[in-house]
Amino acid sequence: MTSGPLIAHSSDLHIDEDCSDGGREGTAGLRDVLATARAVGADLLLLAGDTFDNNRVRAGTLERTAGMLAAAPMPIVLLPGNHDPALAGSVFHRGGLDEIAGVSVLGLTHPEAVAFPEYGLEIWGHAHVDYEDMPPLRGPRPRTTRWQVAMAHGHFEWRRDRANPLRPSWLFSEDDIEATAADYLALGHWDRAAAVGEGTVPAYYSGSPELAGTINLIRLGTATGASVNRHDIVRG
Repeated sequence: MTSGPLIAHSSDLHIDEDCSDGGREGTAGLRDVLATARAVGADLLLLAGDTFDNNRVRAGTLERTAGMLAAAPMPIVLLPGNHDPALAGSVFHRGGLDEIAGVSVLGLTHPEAVAFPEYGLEIWGHAHVDYEDMPPLRGPRPRTTRWQVAMAHGHFEWRRDRANPLRPSWLFSEDDIEATAADYLALGHWDRAAAVGEGTVPAYYSGSPELAGTINLIRLGTATGASVNRHDIVRG
């Protein structure tokens, strides 16, 4: 296999209840991301954390979310983030999202990694399982497939700045990125889109669909490695 799949990457959708002031309904970000991934013909969709704003989202919103995910034309991999950790009684359990065909929830349906043999691809990541601090890129996973994509939800900070006693939680640095040796690192936690690290491993925040207005598109298997581009959101 010389060419891998086309992967769509987004994060920080923060699905919540409908706005009472006439704003957009709570699942609008997910609808837009799914519409965009469908429009570009993505083979896979990665949602790198904080898909939900909190674990208190009500049943009606969860039902709408589950219906949208079940109707998606491509497999979806979700990584629970610091807003929606995969603890007991989480939105993933209450909404039955861990039982939808074609939807993988790292930390629930798969402890750490999900394989897509048809693409020679493995996707791995460490889910947030509580509200405590944790290193999101700890323990890089040895490669067992032609292509490997890592997912992480946390805050990038250069190694030289880690001495700051007021640093945020869920930290990783350029050293942690390089240690993954992945073909692509799909990041969540920042609302803005950005590339981070030293570039040997392509590591990108997608930003939130609401604020960045884009998703990341990754084509594996180009002559120079992963090709990464931003694509404007298609409003669903």
